[in-house]
Amino acid sequence: MRFLTTFQTADFLDTLVSLAAAFILGTLIGAERQYRQRTAGLRTNVLVAVGAAAFVDLAMHLSGADGAVRVIAYVVSGIGFLGAGVIMKQGMDVRGLNTAATLWASAAVGSCAGADMIAQAVALTVFVLAGNTLLRPLVNAINRIPLDERSSEATYYFKLAVTPAALPGMRDHLVERLESAKYPVADVEVAEHGDDLLEIVATLVSTAIDPKELDAVAADLERQPGIRHATWELNTKD
Repeated sequence: MRFLTTFQTADFLDTLVSLAAAFILGTLIGAERQYRQRTAGLRTNVLVAVGAAAFVDLAMHLSGADGAVRVIAYVVSGIGFLGAGVIMKQGMDVRGLNTAATLWASAAVGSCAGADMIAQAVALTVFVLAGNTLLRPLVNAINRIPLDERSSEATYYFKLAVTPAALPGMRDHLVERLESAKYPVADVEVAEHGDDLLEIVATLVSTAIDPKELDAVAADLERQPGIRHATWELNTKD
């Protein structure tokens, strides 16, 4: 058996240390994700870290540092596909970006462990955990700050509830009215809300706005025949 002639205790112990380090550090990262009930939890982060460590360690033993560099490049791109699986879009909300980024970081931790850079893997784990825990209060504090529409770029939606008879002319009138107020329209859609009510949704080009100006447009349009309601809303999610 070729295994008996090629097996080296020192190399095996080196691989064992790399995998064990990746397992322990991946467990630390995954435990925090599991505690917060994220899509990719304990086992997923451990497997990503250990898998990345195994591939890099294998390349190190077969081709040296040059082979490890090539494998790391494939690990980075391959984790992108795994991360895409945990990102979910629900309406205008996108969830899972932080979980995908954590998986990417777990792969980096495993790659460091596989390349025998244990100290760097530990340091990276500390930074990943700090990003997911220590920065959370800061994120919450920023999110509680009232949004200033005049200085924040976002996607705005202007909505008109109209009768079917008013739809043909009101669609063009809405676009003209918004553009005359210096708010260009990127797209217009029509949705049904019952048999006698339609909703025109105009998506504005992403920009900063003055709420008073859009309120004035809404008030002006509500005075038009066939208009039941006019309003606008924003979406700050990328």
